[in-house]
Amino acid sequence: MGDYRDQVGPTSPLWTPPPDRVARANLTDFIAAVRREYAADVGDYRSLYRWSITSPDRFWPAVWRFCGVIATEQTGREPWEAVGVGLDRMAPPDPAKGPRWFPGARLNFAENLLRRRDAHPALVACNESGRRRELSYAELRGEAGRVATALEAAGVRPGDRVAAFMPNVSETVIAMLAATSLGAVWSSCSPDFGVAGVVDRFGQIAPRILFCADGYRYAGKEIDCLERVAGVAARIPVIERVVVVPYLRNQPPLQGIPGGVLWDEWVRPAAGRAGLRFARLPFDHPVYILYSSGTTGLPKCMVHGAGGTLLQHQKEHVLHVDLHPEDRLCYVTTCGWMMWNWLVSALAVGATVVLYDGAPFAPTPDALWTMVANERVTVFGTSAKYLALAEKEGLLPAETHDLSALRTILSTGSPLAGHSYDYVYRGIKRDVHLCNISGGTEIISCFAIGNPTEPVWRGELQAPGLGMAVEVFDPSGAPLRGGAGELVCTRPFPSMPVAFWNDPGGTKYRAAYFERFSGAWRHGDWAEVTRHGGLIIHGRSDATLNPGGVRIGTAEIYRQVDELPEVLESLAIGQRLGSAAGADERIVLFVRLRDGLALDDALRERIRRRIRDSASPHHVPGKIVQVADIPRTISGKISELAVRAVVHGLPVENREALANPQALELYRDLAELRT
Repeated sequence: MGDYRDQVGPTSPLWTPPPDRVARANLTDFIAAVRREYAADVGDYRSLYRWSITSPDRFWPAVWRFCGVIATEQTGREPWEAVGVGLDRMAPPDPAKGPRWFPGARLNFAENLLRRRDAHPALVACNESGRRRELSYAELRGEAGRVATALEAAGVRPGDRVAAFMPNVSETVIAMLAATSLGAVWSSCSPDFGVAGVVDRFGQIAPRILFCADGYRYAGKEIDCLERVAGVAARIPVIERVVVVPYLRNQPPLQGIPGGVLWDEWVRPAAGRAGLRFARLPFDHPVYILYSSGTTGLPKCMVHGAGGTLLQHQKEHVLHVDLHPEDRLCYVTTCGWMMWNWLVSALAVGATVVLYDGAPFAPTPDALWTMVANERVTVFGTSAKYLALAEKEGLLPAETHDLSALRTILSTGSPLAGHSYDYVYRGIKRDVHLCNISGGTEIISCFAIGNPTEPVWRGELQAPGLGMAVEVFDPSGAPLRGGAGELVCTRPFPSMPVAFWNDPGGTKYRAAYFERFSGAWRHGDWAEVTRHGGLIIHGRSDATLNPGGVRIGTAEIYRQVDELPEVLESLAIGQRLGSAAGADERIVLFVRLRDGLALDDALRERIRRRIRDSASPHHVPGKIVQVADIPRTISGKISELAVRAVVHGLPVENREALANPQALELYRDLAELRT
């Protein structure tokens, strides 16, 4: 059994992996392989990490070999001409100067994900209505082959874009594998976007084929998509074909959808000649286009390379999550969040990927834990917000569900509060690896992640990812210990975007990450290195608060407030006091309370006292205001910047990026903020 301490102190980890688990870990085998192959002086995670960032020319080939990446062999040599070009400079990729990885290597993303061809389950797709579909690796390969043949017949070639406006169902994975097998570039967003939000994204990349579903179910409601699909197709005339998956109805009407055709009708002509012919292309050939949230303007289109995405995901799945072929991995996500791309890469390990489509608390509050138990999920991923709300709901799956198969819980999306760590070990499972991870769409992976061979400490992300030279900088660009600052990465890594779409010369790319500190990627997180070598994320650095000149991460406040039983969730901003340059600001805290509760002076004082005692007097808000809803992005992250703009009378440039844009009106012209 792992070791969960009920009384957690500064010297007591929440959980320590048992010796037999450490001995069986992929990471332990990898360390041994590195010692044999390179005679490197590595014996544990920390020494391996130091070697990985000082010897990238040896570390990344070691990951390649350990994970068995499939690529074209070169006679008498490695599959590449060199490990990299320009790896000594951290800057946007330049074809001549670098950084570029594995020039000369040729591979195919889908080929690596479909390396298994047997009857082992590849996909299990579940939804909130109880529908379940299982596909073996052999069946998945066959389905992807039929769609690939149809795409090829439609004229899709390497570099063409194929887009999806789809729920998290098996057809989405099948279509992605089919498109990338041909060398096409895949891009997806979830079906809860409005027409403008989809057009803002797909309109920039001009896809030839659009996959969609006729609708989806969420929280017991059926939501039709076809009217929005028709609007999208009309506004992006380069779309040649709209392939509709019947999800709510067997025969959805396609009138008004230019180029509309049902999935089965479209792939049926390819049934007798289906097959996969993988186009092996350069390491940095584009595989995905992902998007920034777009809350401050038109979304940035981030182009990710096939090789960098594959290698980084293999490293994280195999070494950090300790994923094995017999595992069953589920991450609750939409197709518009990078965690979907991360999830499906687990096919390259030969594991079973469990998809879930629906609301996390429907049809019953314990729906996800029922799915985890029924499907014998071994690695379960969710958001920090879900864990916080599950605790508020009083869910105790440790007492109500058979979670004997569950080995690891992953959490990301926002900082995970200390009380949520406690809840996982108290209410979900005592012997589990809680793997809090943090990265981003920009890197399609993680800067900070789990380590299956070391303890879990309350409130901390265990370690920086292997090969990721993560540091925290003070305002002058000097490394910072013992305090919070800007999270940066000082050396190149393979999953950096190969480019931004429609960004000649890399101007937008450079402005996004490289203008603040020379020679370092500034990620935009406000973070702190712990004495255990882990990290704490205090929130987004562009949303940090600055009352009286003291810079505060918003997560430092949320960790305290969200523990109060009356508070469901909260959002903090800094409100300027006056219009003069350099004017001070006060912290304004917005709280959403349980149904039927009203914010009174007694609760306000309890909130202030909790923050003062557990954080500092600087963290105490000047105003506390009750609101009925908190705006969040489509991927579920609260949108502090949008609220700050509304409070200051500024426009919110792209409301379509929000899942609930109507909530912003709750913050406009609030009388409480005029005094």
